Amino acid sequence: MTTEALTISDSENSIQTSAIYADKLTKTYRTGFWMNQKVSSLIDCSLTVPRGQTFGLLGPNGAGKTTLFKLLLGIVQPSSGTGKLLGVNLGDRSVKQRIGYLPENAYFYDYLTGWEFLEFIGGIFGIPPSIRRQRIAELLDLVGLSQSAARKKQIRQYSKGMTQRVGLAQALLNEPELVFLDEPMSGLDPVGRYQIREIILMLKKQGKTVFFNTHILSDVEIICDRIGILNKGELICSGSLDELLGTSQTFQVRGHGGTVEQLEKWLKPLEFQGGSWHGQLEDDSSKFLSFLSEIGASLTDMNLSRQTLEEFFIDQIRGRGSNY
Repeated sequence: MTTEALTISDSENSIQTSAIYADKLTKTYRTGFWMNQKVSSLIDCSLTVPRGQTFGLLGPNGAGKTTLFKLLLGIVQPSSGTGKLLGVNLGDRSVKQRIGYLPENAYFYDYLTGWEFLEFIGGIFGIPPSIRRQRIAELLDLVGLSQSAARKKQIRQYSKGMTQRVGLAQALLNEPELVFLDEPMSGLDPVGRYQIREIILMLKKQGKTVFFNTHILSDVEIICDRIGILNKGELICSGSLDELLGTSQTFQVRGHGGTVEQLEKWLKPLEFQGGSWHGQLEDDSSKFLSFLSEIGASLTDMNLSRQTLEEFFIDQIRGRGSNY
């Protein structure tokens, strides 16, 4: 077998073993009075999400994030391009049993209680009644909705946060291998955000793949293995946080004690005033700490210095001509 054949075989195997694979997905809509104008909401989007990873999709409003969700889920058809979910071609109905989905603006049968709604969804999936009841009780507890309250209160009486929680429960009811969450923290208070974040981390520990989008970048840094940034329909970058932000071993340090002469060979630039100092350390941090001990100096603060995700995100968006 030739090297080229081996490369093709490895590539095909990678595609089949990925949770999500997209190759140049494009979606163009016709608009205008005569439907003679074309607007592309997604342009040549290619990405791969390995199984068992959490992928965060970022972008300003109108970037094409929800369009990508709908294409991957088979809700709309691409104008061009191909893709696979769990090794199955996009649009194939057989894969739907293995995925869960929470849309950004979900509409539920609001005259049903949360419990009745989940019973209905469980029936659609063909989950046996005894297993269904146990699963519903577990999920309502997981998302912070008590079983008694969910039994008695209709969804139309739910707050935005409660609706979001029951939506997450329905997305997990069939124990999916792959979970799509469109703005899962939307409408939640800080406690609710923390709970949803912990649930996503739990899913990750269980080996499930989570694909979600959000505007809360601090959550992304905690949760995600990899991220991608969409802007004006284009995926402008994708990778792990270390790949995108760098693995800088530069530290910003503060302390007191010692002299300028002793510290200037370690900290550049060095600011020294009244016995206190701060500066940038670009050498081995462990050796520096030993050095401070030797000269009787003390360290009060030490932080890894690299660009934040928020700074990187704004730089990327501004670099593409957005009004940010």
